[in-house]
Amino acid sequence: MSCRFLLLLIATHFATVAYAQDWPRRPVRMVVPFAAGGGNDISARIIAQPLTEEFGQQFIIDNRPGAAGNIGMEIVARSQPDGYNIMVGNVSTNAINPTGFKSVLKFDPVNDLVAVTMIARIPNLLVSGVGFPPNSMKEFIEYAKARPGQLNYSSPLGGYSHMDMLDFNAKAVLKMVNIPSRGAGASFAAIIAGEIHASFMNAATSMPQVKGGRMKAFATTAQKRLGELPEVPTMSDVGFPNTGSDLWVGLYVPAKTPRAIIDKLHAAVAKVTQQQSVRDAFIKAQVPMAVSASPAEFEAYTRAEVQRWARIIREHNVTF
Repeated sequence: MSCRFLLLLIATHFATVAYAQDWPRRPVRMVVPFAAGGGNDISARIIAQPLTEEFGQQFIIDNRPGAAGNIGMEIVARSQPDGYNIMVGNVSTNAINPTGFKSVLKFDPVNDLVAVTMIARIPNLLVSGVGFPPNSMKEFIEYAKARPGQLNYSSPLGGYSHMDMLDFNAKAVLKMVNIPSRGAGASFAAIIAGEIHASFMNAATSMPQVKGGRMKAFATTAQKRLGELPEVPTMSDVGFPNTGSDLWVGLYVPAKTPRAIIDKLHAAVAKVTQQQSVRDAFIKAQVPMAVSASPAEFEAYTRAEVQRWARIIREHNVTF
C-alpha cells in the first residue's frame, strides 16, 4: 500500500468521523412504509419526539404505504446513505418480503439496507368483529369448517398477518380467503364493520377495541396470556403451539451509511427509551419496547428471520 493511498484512507476516515459527529444538521425523515395507525406508525411516533429533543433536529414521520411496504422500503434503500432517511421496518418488510417479493423487487432488502436497532416487539391477537357468531377458538374452527371458502380474513399481501393466517388455516384445516388490504388500519376498520370475518392484528391497535367491546379476541400469539386480557388464551392454550408471530419493529438505513452515524443513532434510541415518559408512552400504547444491544445484534437477528420466513414460504408454497 502506497504512502499516498494510506494518507487518503486516513483523511477519509477522519472526514467521516467529523461528519458523523455533526449529524444531524437538518431534519431527519423516518419513512413508515404503511398507513398511519399500525404498529410501525405507533412505534415511530413514540420515539420521533424524544429523538427530536435529543438531537435538536426534527425527526419527521413520512407514511409511504403500498405494495406490502415495498414502496417505502425502496425509497429508503435508494436514498443517499447520509443518515437523513431512516426506515421504520418490521417483520413483513425486512424478513418476509426479501423472499416473497424477490422476483419483482428492483432492490435487495437484505443488502441495500442496514439494521440499526429493534424498537418494539408486539404480540398479535386473532380477532373478529363482535357480529361474528363464534365466541371461542373451538367455535371459530367449527364455524369455519362448516363454511369452506365462505369466510375471509384481511391482511396486506405477503405480510406477517397473511402468512400467519395461511399457517393457521393449514394447521386447522380451514379454507378461508385472504382479502388483501393496504395496511393494518384498513383491515382494522373492515373487521369492526363486519366486512372481514377475522385476522391476526397486533395487540397495540386491537387490544383497546377488544377491551371496549368492539372486537372479539380468540387467542394471542404471546408465549403467555396478556396481563390486560387474562381471559384470552394463547395459541398454545388452544392447541396451536408455534402458530402466529409477533410484530417486531426496527430502524434501518441505506447500506454504506457511515458506521459512526449508525452507532450514534442506536445510542440515541437506547438513551431516550430509558426516559420514563417514553417508557410510559410505549406502555400506554400497549407496545412492548425492545431495544437491541447493538446494531450488529439486530442485523444478525434480521438475517436469521429472513432465513426462517424463507423456509415457511417454501413449506406453504406461497406465491405473492
